[in-house]
Amino acid sequence: MTIQQSIENTLNDDFQPSHLEVVNESHMHSVPPNSETHFKVVLVSDQFEGLRSVQRHQKVYGALGEFMRNGVHALALHTYTPDEWVETGNAPASPNCMGGSKHDKRA
Repeated sequence: MTIQQSIENTLNDDFQPSHLEVVNESHMHSVPPNSETHFKVVLVSDQFEGLRSVQRHQKVYGALGEFMRNGVHALALHTYTPDEWVETGNAPASPNCMGGSKHDKRA
């Protein structure tokens, strides 16, 4: 099972989301081919009702802590309640990586 699939399974089990996207964005960063280190997560759950963004992210990081300690470098989290998701309809696009060898060093 890939790391991406394991993350999806964990989030499905812990949050029973009405919408879930886990996108491996590692290819956008300075990592070896086929890496699973950078992910975008779009998570829509009733469990986010009444929580501020920071509290939502803390819950997700709590669920995925083992992944963060074992190779996942970054999570771009987009967390919504079902009503917010109906209003928004999609998560913002991720920016291009500017770190590592992809950074334009001309200054």
